[in-house]
Amino acid sequence: MSLDPEALARAAARGPFVRVLVAEVRGSAPREAGAAMLVWPNRTEGTIGGGRLEHEAIARARGLSAPRLERVALGPAMGQCCGGSVVLAYEPMAGPPEARGWHARPMVPGPMPLSVRRALARARDRGAAPALLLDGWLIEAVAPPREELWIWGAGHVGRALVSVLAPLDGLRIFWVDTGAERFPEGMPEGVMPLIAQNPAELVTSAPATARHLILTYAHALDLELCHRLLAHGFVACGLIGSVTKWARFRARLRDLGHSDAQISRIACPIGDPALGKAPQAIAISVAAALLKDLCASRAAKAAARGERTA
Repeated sequence: MSLDPEALARAAARGPFVRVLVAEVRGSAPREAGAAMLVWPNRTEGTIGGGRLEHEAIARARGLSAPRLERVALGPAMGQCCGGSVVLAYEPMAGPPEARGWHARPMVPGPMPLSVRRALARARDRGAAPALLLDGWLIEAVAPPREELWIWGAGHVGRALVSVLAPLDGLRIFWVDTGAERFPEGMPEGVMPLIAQNPAELVTSAPATARHLILTYAHALDLELCHRLLAHGFVACGLIGSVTKWARFRARLRDLGHSDAQISRIACPIGDPALGKAPQAIAISVAAALLKDLCASRAAKAAARGERTA
């Protein structure tokens, strides 16, 4: 996990908060090191594992005005059956960090220790990830810019997909349809709705590095989106539909001048038919495939930068 400046900026827009981070884990614990939640006076976001640990961490966070570290033995102190221990870091925040790459900051008073300076140098020069908590300092990677996902269509499957994908880290979702009435009343946080009489005209607004899922109400619009996206460029593109629909689309796209190699870059059908055709089932299987693709892409980018991912 990493610090996400975009998510922290959105959080700060709701007022100052305390970020509670699982900084270290020994033995069995509800969540892994790096899990975090945000605590405001009247709400929370995220989880460090639930139960008494989380309940008491929320109460403690609401009374803090300065950074703090706390080691908790989950069995003796909390009566939780995990049996291990965790170190929780509490950080009052009013906005995202102004940092790139790695962000190191003290949880205890004092100058930066030599151990932290060396860990940062190894991280920057050799790609060796430092310990999250080192000699009273937190060291976290700053998340790179979010990857864009364009979802074309706000019908049943589009809504199910957005509800599954919106909470995930690392994605910026653009959701496109023909009218405001097509979207749900409560738009998920971080999702940008876009309205156009002809959604296909918005294709040129997407970067060539974006991913796309096409799920509109009309086959003609689906086909136009495929045609324009093939000409525009994309990292990945999925189209909802049957094998028969895709056979017809392939023939039409060939007639429009696209080669078989280009057309094969569009995945159709999407989802795992073994899980069913209900919108939620399609959304879960599509989201799982997307997550695998994103993880592989990030690992490849990290390897290209000389960073270690494990």
